[in-house]
Amino acid sequence: MPARTALRRLTRTSLRARLLAITTALVAAGLAIGATVMIGALGRYQTERIDDRISATARVMAARPMLPDDGTRTTPDPRRLTPVFDILGFSYMVFLRPDGGVAQVIYRPGIQGRPGPRLPALDTAEVARRRGRPFDAPGEGGSDRWRAIAVPVSDASLPGVGSVVVAAPCGDIDATLARMRVTSLVTGGAVLAALAGLGFFAIRAGLRPLRRIEGSAAAIAAGDLGHRIPDLAPPGSEIGRLSAALNGMLAQLDAAFAARAASEARMRRFVADVSHELRTPLAGIKGFTELHRMGGLSGPDEPDRTMRRIEGEAARLANLTEDLLLLARLDGHGSGEGAPPMDLGPMDLRTLASDAQHDVRALDPSRPIELTGPGGGPPGAAPVLGDEERLRQVVGNLVGNAVAHTPAGGRIRIGVGARDGRAVLEIEDEGPGLAPGQAERVFDRFYRADASRRRGGNGGAGLGLSIAWSLVAAHGGRIELDTEPGRGSTFRVSLPVLEEDAEPG
Repeated sequence: MPARTALRRLTRTSLRARLLAITTALVAAGLAIGATVMIGALGRYQTERIDDRISATARVMAARPMLPDDGTRTTPDPRRLTPVFDILGFSYMVFLRPDGGVAQVIYRPGIQGRPGPRLPALDTAEVARRRGRPFDAPGEGGSDRWRAIAVPVSDASLPGVGSVVVAAPCGDIDATLARMRVTSLVTGGAVLAALAGLGFFAIRAGLRPLRRIEGSAAAIAAGDLGHRIPDLAPPGSEIGRLSAALNGMLAQLDAAFAARAASEARMRRFVADVSHELRTPLAGIKGFTELHRMGGLSGPDEPDRTMRRIEGEAARLANLTEDLLLLARLDGHGSGEGAPPMDLGPMDLRTLASDAQHDVRALDPSRPIELTGPGGGPPGAAPVLGDEERLRQVVGNLVGNAVAHTPAGGRIRIGVGARDGRAVLEIEDEGPGLAPGQAERVFDRFYRADASRRRGGNGGAGLGLSIAWSLVAAHGGRIELDTEPGRGSTFRVSLPVLEEDAEPG
């Protein structure tokens, strides 16, 4: 529970503090593990050296104890063992009876009265069970630790003696290890403090790019959407990839905001244009009705003439409403929501081009009209998968636009065929043409190049070419315009060619 609380508190601190805390903890753990392993290895090495010495001495004494030459003793003479203690550094040796009782204790000369080890019960069975393995033995009265070994005596010249125990004190080893622990603790603490200080400045320098990114984010949040994060690190590094990703996101947000602003501006213009276009026929209808109510229609033919004008304005209003509804449904074509129903089937654009040619001749027999291929030459096949009624509406709008803006006697050319794997139908006129700025907006809704250039198909509301563009887009095609001032205009409809083995969808 305390560890979980500490973890929660750590996560609430700054990234720099967390990195420093984690780094310091890892370094401290590494120093502690290193010191523990080193001290443990040294302690084992020193213990193994003592074990080797007492094991060798115990086996020698068990096989041939150093008895006096005159045979007056049945246990070793301590004076004869002095060189052994001096060379090997042992301090304690005891001969035990088979029942574990003490037969003789031999100390190194000069340390008589020093507390020896407190040995466990070592009868013959216990000594055999230990199999000559060294073991730890505490000192008498809480003194230093001892290392001891017990082996059975095999010399028959020692009657009544069952085993010999050889021991050496470990006080010097334990003191050395204790000093090493203190030294490691002090040294490790100093090293840890120094590394923590260096780590603080290193982490602070490493996080400087993040602080600059933070400042950039604050500037963007304050409204500076054009602000970008500078190159703070190589592109392949984490900071470099983060900067690139954030700049990409900011570019997309900037574009989205710009698109939104442009869309809102277009919507405002659209609403204003719709209001203007609807106001004209409504004003006419209202004016005629008020004139009738006020008794201003005195002549016998005035009521019929007024009703016809009201009917005309109502038809204009209905056509405009239908066009707006069609455009709204075409806007939803991409998602399929609200899209106009399409009765798709295989057809050839030559049929629409030929019908349009006959329609123009019927309306104005004096106007020269020519049916060719795309760009000239004989007309060719242009099979497509489309809705004939909708595409006929497109061609009617384009041809009506050409008739409306071509002077009397001006030539109109209808080209149809296939080019570069697409079905093409183009309408070319000899009208005044459009300037580059006007040509870019010619497909905008309610746009008019000038007061005299009104597009056909919607009673002059400026929706004909917008509807044509949207219908062609709904068929997966596009409309292109080639025009120059004084050289006429060419509207080119391009649709995917229907392959011979393609199935109508």
